[in-house]
Amino acid sequence: MTSIRIPPSWEIPEGLATPESIYLDRRRVVKALGLSALGLTLGPSTGCILAEDAINAHRMVQPALGKRFADKFPAPQNQAYDLGGRPLTPEKVPAAYNNFYEFSTNKGKVWGLAEDYPVDPWKIEVTGLVAKPRTLDLDDLFGILPLEERLYRFRCVERWAMQVPWTGYPLGKFLSLFEPLSTARYVRFVSFNDPQRLPGQKALANYPWPYYEAHRLDEAMNPLAFVALGIYGHAMPMQHGAPWRVVMPWKYGYKSPKSIVRIELTAEQPPTFWHDLQPPEYGFYSNVDPKKPHPRWSQAVEEDIGTLEKRPTELYNGYVEQVGALYDGSEV
Repeated sequence: MTSIRIPPSWEIPEGLATPESIYLDRRRVVKALGLSALGLTLGPSTGCILAEDAINAHRMVQPALGKRFADKFPAPQNQAYDLGGRPLTPEKVPAAYNNFYEFSTNKGKVWGLAEDYPVDPWKIEVTGLVAKPRTLDLDDLFGILPLEERLYRFRCVERWAMQVPWTGYPLGKFLSLFEPLSTARYVRFVSFNDPQRLPGQKALANYPWPYYEAHRLDEAMNPLAFVALGIYGHAMPMQHGAPWRVVMPWKYGYKSPKSIVRIELTAEQPPTFWHDLQPPEYGFYSNVDPKKPHPRWSQAVEEDIGTLEKRPTELYNGYVEQVGALYDGSEV
């Protein structure tokens, strides 16, 4: 496939300060919500969120499924997974600052474009090298395994990081229900495709939609690999990949595909979306590694979008103990 050069838009934006008491720095609220700064003033020393901002901040965290499956949340927290001393990122920060090109390349506009997208009904087809292929609906997806909450680090290839509580179940346990054949070596994920209602897909019509990602099957079966149906104690808002997404916390964020509609187990390594677009920049594995720079920037340092802290990037995003045995260091 011919490489498509995407303009370098990865610069870390203006800083945000997000004390737990107010969630969002005033500048970030104005910028992320697309509000005019004209005539808006800060309140007392802590900074206040004005009424319009507060309304939007409430809207952006609403589950895409509304009250459906609300009885599933909050789920019990699995204490085996913690943040290693890092603070939980306040919910409204990642809700307002989100990569989802199907809607927009502008992180601050994604939530508003996504909030009314219909996700009911929804189906996921599981096929390929499995003994029990099946198509699942929402009732299946929310009921097929017990839900649990895990606190995970999340690292974007653009150098920003956050810490969030996902609710879901282990990806490996989910895949095992379909009995992978002995010839299966990889698992491929395909996201939704709807250019008439997805403005990003329509604007980027030269991209190879729908989004597709893949992992080695042993990676997907690792206990750290996770399926998310919820975040912050409720079902997911659309901008986070509702109703069903994958979370691979030791890899860069684009390796955790959103809004999945098809899963296929294969014998051969499948192509992946960003590698097909820009092979020199996005490898198949894309493990977080401070010693392997992106062609356009170093990966040695990351910035926490909740605290503004800049810190050294950790190998495998700090999950060496859980996943280090999967790799010999040559993976790209």
